Amino acid sequence: MSIASEPLNIILDDRIVFGSVTLDDDRIHAVEGEERSVPGEADFLIPGLIDIHTDNIEHHFQPRPGVNWPSTLGAVLAHDWQVLGAGITTVLDSLSLGDYDSRGARTAMLDAAIGGLTEARAAGLLRVDHYFHFRCELSDPALLDIVGRHIDNPGLRLMSMMDHTPGQRQWHDVGLYREFRRKKNARVWSDDEFAAYMAERRAHQAHYVPASRDAIATAASERGIRLASHDDTSIADVDEARGLGIAISEFPTTLAAAMAARQSGMAIVMGAPNIVLGGSHSGNVGAAELADAGLLDILTSDYVPTSLLQAPFILARRGMPIHEAISLVTAKVADAAGFADRGRIAPGLRADLVRVALVGGVPVIRAIWIEGRRVV
Repeated sequence: MSIASEPLNIILDDRIVFGSVTLDDDRIHAVEGEERSVPGEADFLIPGLIDIHTDNIEHHFQPRPGVNWPSTLGAVLAHDWQVLGAGITTVLDSLSLGDYDSRGARTAMLDAAIGGLTEARAAGLLRVDHYFHFRCELSDPALLDIVGRHIDNPGLRLMSMMDHTPGQRQWHDVGLYREFRRKKNARVWSDDEFAAYMAERRAHQAHYVPASRDAIATAASERGIRLASHDDTSIADVDEARGLGIAISEFPTTLAAAMAARQSGMAIVMGAPNIVLGGSHSGNVGAAELADAGLLDILTSDYVPTSLLQAPFILARRGMPIHEAISLVTAKVADAAGFADRGRIAPGLRADLVRVALVGGVPVIRAIWIEGRRVV
């Protein structure tokens, strides 16, 4: 079965072919056409996007601060439709594990989200292929209890180590952290209150982080789960990650950390919103700057699902070959996450495909196939 009656710009992981793709049930049967150096006026056919870090599921369970959505299945299915509408055919739902001083409310939400996604997947209710990425807040006292309940979930594919203690990594500037919490959580401290809060957080860091780091590394190693670091800022951060056998550096905040990650053979992940917005909203190194330096391997949607399709076309307009830009959200992601059966348009692989038109420079989805079945 041919998926289009007219030739398309087929984006392979190393070149562009102007031609057609035929399917054999759920697999790609053949790719035919002539190689081109630049795409023509036709629509693009790209592999289904693979997203290894999206916070989007949490927005459906807690759409506003203090609001918990009452229907687990409703939240799960709404999330599934939203990522599908962004052209994402494989997603690692990234849940931030820790109770975050919520007195058990966040733990209950996490249990519901993990259980709901697992049950919906088993029942065949999801269109996108869902897995889990557990983002482990090492300084949180509740972390290991949450991990212990879910570590053997068959959908768990990636774990990342985070330490958001103010004063280092992402929050090396405590003033920015204080302002962020004011805007996001309406948390306003007096100077004395903030000093007490900082002392408590640093005490938690000293007490919990070393043991939690070792426990997560051991659990992942025993189960063959991939590990990522998070917000590497210094060369010492990267060295620590390398010592734990970590192969993925998520969101390095400085050029020096990204360069150290590259020298260590780690895959470097940045947020697609960073590309769309033209830089980091936190003042960190920009994803485009890393791309220009050859230090960008993977893009992820982070907190905006639609950014994952927009960002590669922005990079292409900046001069990156389109097949290289698309590989940042397909082939290279598949390699880092261990998906050998998808991420490329090639015979024998899963027929996860997205047809895209450019309208005013903006990519617009015209069709989506998952395992050979047209779903959009």
